[in-house]
Amino acid sequence: MDKRFPIEDQIEMLGAALKGRVVTPADADYETYRLVANGRFHHHPAAVIRVASATDVAAVLNFAQATDLPIAVRSGGHSVVGHSGNNGGLVIDLRDLNRIDIDAGARTAWVGTGLTAGQITLAVEQHGLIIGFGDAPTVGVGGLTLGGGIGYLIRKHGLTIDSLLAAEVVTAAGEIVVADETSHPDLFWALRGGGGNFGVVTRLKFRLHPLPEFTGGPLVLPATPEVLAGFVAAAEAAPDELSSIVMIMPAPPLPFLPPEVHGKLVIIGAMAYAGAPDAATAALAPFRALTTPIADLVGPAPYSSLYQLAPPEDECPAVTIRSRFIDRMGIAEATTMLAALERCDAPMKLGQVRVLGGAAARVPAEATAFAHRKSRILVAYLAMYDDVADAVGAYDLWATEAMAELRQDDAGAYVNFLGDEGTGGLNAAYPAATWERLRKVKRHYDPENLFRSNQNVPPAV
Repeated sequence: MDKRFPIEDQIEMLGAALKGRVVTPADADYETYRLVANGRFHHHPAAVIRVASATDVAAVLNFAQATDLPIAVRSGGHSVVGHSGNNGGLVIDLRDLNRIDIDAGARTAWVGTGLTAGQITLAVEQHGLIIGFGDAPTVGVGGLTLGGGIGYLIRKHGLTIDSLLAAEVVTAAGEIVVADETSHPDLFWALRGGGGNFGVVTRLKFRLHPLPEFTGGPLVLPATPEVLAGFVAAAEAAPDELSSIVMIMPAPPLPFLPPEVHGKLVIIGAMAYAGAPDAATAALAPFRALTTPIADLVGPAPYSSLYQLAPPEDECPAVTIRSRFIDRMGIAEATTMLAALERCDAPMKLGQVRVLGGAAARVPAEATAFAHRKSRILVAYLAMYDDVADAVGAYDLWATEAMAELRQDDAGAYVNFLGDEGTGGLNAAYPAATWERLRKVKRHYDPENLFRSNQNVPPAV
C-alpha cells in the first residue's frame, strides 16, 4: 500500500475492494462489533472487517502484510485470553460466513466458521443428525474445532475434530486451499488441535452422526465430596453412550430449585445419553442412586435442549479460567475442589469436571495435534466478575493456586481452556514431539508468524 496515505484512508480503500463490510470507529455500530465474549478485554481495533468470502479474507491478509497491521480472527469471540480482538489492528470477523450445506443422505455438512455450535446443532438435528460440540451454544465453531472440541458426545463420537473431514483455509500467502487426509495432509493434521496458527479457516466439513433418540438434561445434586467423587466414578464406568459435563457452582435462583439452596454450592450434572430411553434409564441409575437429587430434569428431549443451561448471549462478564487434565477424582480431590470454590468470593464461580475416555481415547495420539487421548479427566476453575480493574489479579491468583492444588501425574492441558499462562501453558498443551511437528507445519504455511494472535506456535527455524 502507498504509505503516503493515512492508514484510515488505506482501510477505506480496502473496504471498496471487498464484498464484505469494514467497520471503523467512525461507524455507529463499531462498539457492538468490537466486543468479545470475555468482558475483561476491551479491544479497540482500527477496523473490524466482516468478510463475505474466503477471497475477502485473502485480500485482508495481503493488506495486513503490506501495512504491517496486526490481525486477529473472530469466530464466536470466546477466546479466554482475548485473542479474538486487538488494539490498533485488523479483526477478521467471520460471523457473516454463516452458510450451512447439509447432505443428509451422505451424513455430511459444510459449515461456515462464522456459525456457532448452537446454530449448527439446531440445523442438523432437524435431520436426526448431530455433531458433538461443547457446552455453550454461542461458541464459534471455528475456534472450538481447531482446539479439539471436548463436548457432550466425547465418549460416543470422540472430539469434535474426530468428525472433521476437511477444512477450507486461507493461508498467510493468500492462497485458498482445502485440507483433508489426502490434500495438504500435514496442514489437516495440525488444524485438528493446533489452533488458529496456520491460516484463517473459512469452512469446515463434518461427518454427521445419527441421533434418532436422545435423553439429556440437568441432574442437580448436593455438593459434597462423596457425591462429586461418586459422580466421577459413575461417569468413568458408564457406557460410551453417556457423556456428562459436571458444574459445581452456586445454585442459581431457578424455579425448579428450592429457595433454600439458592446461592449455595450444588453439583449440576449435564447428562447426555445418545440412545434409547430404556437404556438411558439404566445408564443414569448409578448417578441417581448417589443421593436424593435436588432436581432431576433428565429425560427424552432434543439434543439442543442441553444449551438451555447456558447463560444468555448478551451476558459478557469478565472471566478467569485455569484448567488441567488429571488422573483421578477421589474423596481427597473432591474435598480440595469444593474447598477452593468455597473460598472464592467472585460474583459467580464455577468448577467444571469432564470425564473423558470412550471414542476419544481410541484414536491414536499421533493421529491429530490433540495429543491427550489417554487423559482421563479435565477439570477447570472459572471466576466471573464485572469489576475488571479490581478483580483480575485476585481471581487469576485464586484460579492458579486452586488448579495447582489438584495437579497430578497428568500435567497436560487443553489448549482451548488455557488462561494467560505463557509458554508453560503451551508446553502442557503440546508434548515435545507434537510441538516440533506443529512448528514445522507452521514454517511451511506461515513462516513469518502472521497468525500470532492465538496460543502461538512459532515457526521452526
